Amino acid sequence: MELIPTLPYDIGLECLIRVPYYNFSSVTSVSRNWKLQIELPEFWRRRRATGSTRQVILMAQARIDPRLKLGSFKYSAFSFYKLTLYEPESGYWAELPPVPGISDGLPMFCQLVGVGLNLVVMGGWNPLTWEPSNAVLVFSFVSATWRRGADMPGCRRSFFGCASDSERTVYVAGGHDEEKNALKSAMAYDVARDMWVPMPDMASERDECKCTFFQDKFHVIGGYDTSMQGQFGTSAESFDPSTWQWDQVNEHFFESATCPRTCVEGGDGKLYLCRDGDVLALGKSTWQAVAAIPVELRSVAFVTAWRGKILMTGSMGFNEPHNTYVLDLQSYKWTKMDTPVNFSGHVQSGCCLEM
Repeated sequence: MELIPTLPYDIGLECLIRVPYYNFSSVTSVSRNWKLQIELPEFWRRRRATGSTRQVILMAQARIDPRLKLGSFKYSAFSFYKLTLYEPESGYWAELPPVPGISDGLPMFCQLVGVGLNLVVMGGWNPLTWEPSNAVLVFSFVSATWRRGADMPGCRRSFFGCASDSERTVYVAGGHDEEKNALKSAMAYDVARDMWVPMPDMASERDECKCTFFQDKFHVIGGYDTSMQGQFGTSAESFDPSTWQWDQVNEHFFESATCPRTCVEGGDGKLYLCRDGDVLALGKSTWQAVAAIPVELRSVAFVTAWRGKILMTGSMGFNEPHNTYVLDLQSYKWTKMDTPVNFSGHVQSGCCLEM
């Protein structure tokens, strides 16, 4: 079978493997066979082996409405959120196509999750009415199009945690309902099948928890129950998809009450956290400072990680433009990234995709 006329199959595949991700939609529109190849797991294994993949950071980032901005950055109260794409290796910044039918920007406090070749946008609040939503939106990098996914079942939850196995499933846990009751329920979303499956409840209610997926398990970190309203705890629990069961709760995941919002897995098997001006790494059982956070990131907005690097956005203070830095987890050296003014707004949430 020929992928490219007159070329042997293997050579044609090698050419296809090296196509930049931003040309996928053009390539797949030319040939149905090329589309089928790009969607095969083997294609991605070979693409990674040749070093042709790129790390892409996707962020829900504030834009200042030019009709309301009065010549000062300080008018961020009028900001609305759009999707930013950033390539740390090349320094490329861009804006993803808007969601059809949504003219007022992304939902406030929505969550972004990368799954395979898809970006999944979950939940959030209507930016005009502030009503919570269970909506799910999926952007395909293969077709460069949006589709509406199946809504999150159950109550309209806010400030939940979610994480992906990077292949096809998003796991959701915790948050609170419309009456501000913290939740212990959890569920899984199969992106390819557009189907939700309930999971067993967690041991504890966890509002404003942080979730991550590593070592083949879904980890739910921190948060607080209804009675504690905003007073974060020290515990964490993990879910094993292979057994469909929660492990025993780790009551002392943190040494003291800690907001888990900045907790990430560094792509090196370790967890990292921002606290008191430092980046901390979790050793066997204790958190240890490994790097001081740059002063320009005094107020940290967003943290993500990949392959031994941490990307962090933040500012000097409230209403100040945001800067972007990358920390190398081997040398613990920071690199300041060039951030265009129009991509210096506050970041609500984000994720990392390898394409």
